[in-house]
Amino acid sequence: MNGGVLNTTAAFLVWGLFPLYFHAIGEVPPVEILAHRMVWSLLFLAIVLTVRGQWKWLPDVLGKPKVIGTFVASALLLSANWGIYIWAVNNGHVLDASLGYFITPLINVLLGLVVLKERLRPGQWAAIGVAAAGVAWLTWQAGQLPWIALLLAASFGAYGLLRKTAALAALEGLSFETLLLFPLAAGYVIWLTVHGANTFLNTPSDSTRALLVAAGPITAIPLLLFASGARQIPLSVVGMLQYIAPTIQMVLGLMVFHETFSSARLAGFAVIWMALALYVMEGLWMQRRPLAA
Repeated sequence: MNGGVLNTTAAFLVWGLFPLYFHAIGEVPPVEILAHRMVWSLLFLAIVLTVRGQWKWLPDVLGKPKVIGTFVASALLLSANWGIYIWAVNNGHVLDASLGYFITPLINVLLGLVVLKERLRPGQWAAIGVAAAGVAWLTWQAGQLPWIALLLAASFGAYGLLRKTAALAALEGLSFETLLLFPLAAGYVIWLTVHGANTFLNTPSDSTRALLVAAGPITAIPLLLFASGARQIPLSVVGMLQYIAPTIQMVLGLMVFHETFSSARLAGFAVIWMALALYVMEGLWMQRRPLAA
């Protein structure tokens, strides 16, 4: 239990600090960062799989078109989520990105209703209704939908839905996703190189090059920590810990990147936090009912 909490907490701490990493390589265009992240992630994951001798799954998966199709979809959703997040951080929208990951658990509940035909409990309906009111308030005071937050939440929620029923575990699944994305990423890097626009080669900064290479372990290690930790602790504990990352991101947006956080915007965030509190408390209460019985 303690080891699971430590591993899961470490994963969310790393994810929470991601804005610092992407800001450090802000000179690199977001699409190029995304391409390098795919390339170096695959290299790192290939080393991990080789060391652990876990390649037996690949021939089996390649003979199953339905599984390949599922992972093509999840890979595209993952790359979209990464790309939007990188763009948001490097364009002064860290707070909007944090809001997206605050909303994600409620999007998951909504996807369960729409896609999996799950029946929602009254408390879950109330949480979704309160969150919708918060989004409506943010839309009204800003004059537009908080599209960065909604796209991040929707893409990650849909990705989680696909991976929930996927045929591969976390390490193998991420490896297969990056393998599917690798031709696009490598082709884009080659195209940049041919046109003299490859920042990895052109930048005078050795630290930028090192940070781009580090995208591999920075991407994979927290996922492996999360996959290991989540298997050792109850889902309710994972649900509580997952708010570490967006909370850190919000603090960084305010204290490090000095993004504007008006009282009207704070009110919208507060309503969504109320929805999350309702969602968590309802889940804990429902979990304890059988114990009491």
